[in-house]
Amino acid sequence: MPSAENSGQPAVHRPGSRAPFITRVALRDYRSIEVCDVALGPLTFLVGPNGSGKSNFLDALRLITDALRTSLAHALRNRGGAEEIVRRSRKPLGLFEIRLDFQFPNGSTGHFSVGIGTSADGDYVVQEEECAIGEARYHVREGALVVKPAPVAPPASEDRLYLVNAAGLPEFRPVFDALSTMGFYNLNPDQLRALQSPDKGELLARDGSNLPSILERLEKPDGYSTKKRIEEYLRAIVPSLHAVGYTRVGHMETLSFLQKIEGADSRYWQFPAINMSDGTLRALGILVALFQTRVEQRIHVVGIEEPEVALHPAAAGVLRDALRDASQYTQVIVTSHSPELLDDSSIEADEILSVVSEQGRSIIAQVDAETRSALKDRLYTVGELLKADQLPPDRQAVPQADQLKLWEHDA
Repeated sequence: MPSAENSGQPAVHRPGSRAPFITRVALRDYRSIEVCDVALGPLTFLVGPNGSGKSNFLDALRLITDALRTSLAHALRNRGGAEEIVRRSRKPLGLFEIRLDFQFPNGSTGHFSVGIGTSADGDYVVQEEECAIGEARYHVREGALVVKPAPVAPPASEDRLYLVNAAGLPEFRPVFDALSTMGFYNLNPDQLRALQSPDKGELLARDGSNLPSILERLEKPDGYSTKKRIEEYLRAIVPSLHAVGYTRVGHMETLSFLQKIEGADSRYWQFPAINMSDGTLRALGILVALFQTRVEQRIHVVGIEEPEVALHPAAAGVLRDALRDASQYTQVIVTSHSPELLDDSSIEADEILSVVSEQGRSIIAQVDAETRSALKDRLYTVGELLKADQLPPDRQAVPQADQLKLWEHDA
């Protein structure tokens, strides 16, 4: 089978970072991505212009999380249906496929693969699904169990992910928990300003809507040091800020900020979220998304779309440090087209996936050999090469679509 090693450079575990949970992502015919087979490390930057397909890559991972956390039908419906996900081309495809290879901190490894197609009536069908961890495995084809996970196994259905049922078996429960708690964020400042209904504050919502509840949880003893760390980074971005918290408004809650006003006395003044800038709110949301993993250790992956949006370029260094810091606790995947964020010699070639679009087809791969050499020799930073439009993907690392094998079992 194609592996991280022969699909590109292997994932590198740098000293001081946590080993990556997802070691390889292989996609076929997912939105604009015809074929993709890449290795991921503790911190990965997907770099490319707007519309190149960076968000489609993250969305493929998020689809798995959404389907496990809610249902496959709900996840597909939120994306316009399976027919809107399958890559459009001259030939009718009707099928998209995703494979995620993973490793747990205890050393156990495995993979999860799924292929979802459109049906004649315009609906969808899970054509194939496979999961393996250690010696345990199952394989489902169109609602029939080809390989059973146990002598007495839960039934399969062609319109649901079997991993939901297999989670009742102790071998597969860790896989379900890890894939269903991956966090992917595209934070909306307007949503962060709105009054919110309280919840348990366990996992930050994709749009950040439950941020006050997350902060409330972080004020408890097990999260206190994490909240202070978030505030330290936030002060580095907005020096006048002292602290951030939550405020109850009837049965709702919202964010509150303590800020020193220039020319005022030595007291800090409290301001509601509605008074704060988009950049401040997004910075807070990104920091909480990253560092919640110090308390909620079930989160093995955090993906953030364009964290630099609405932030002053001078804050790029602080944001970069926060991303690196957070990768000690969880795997971090970031999409970006910001030269400022990437303008640092600490960012290495193995942390970059170049994304370009050609005639509507996304090409995603490590940077080519010449660029890798230039970065290794510290001749340029990634940001400098991005400014010069010199981050080409290694096309030799992109397999042919019909050569990409996503399945271990062939009945």
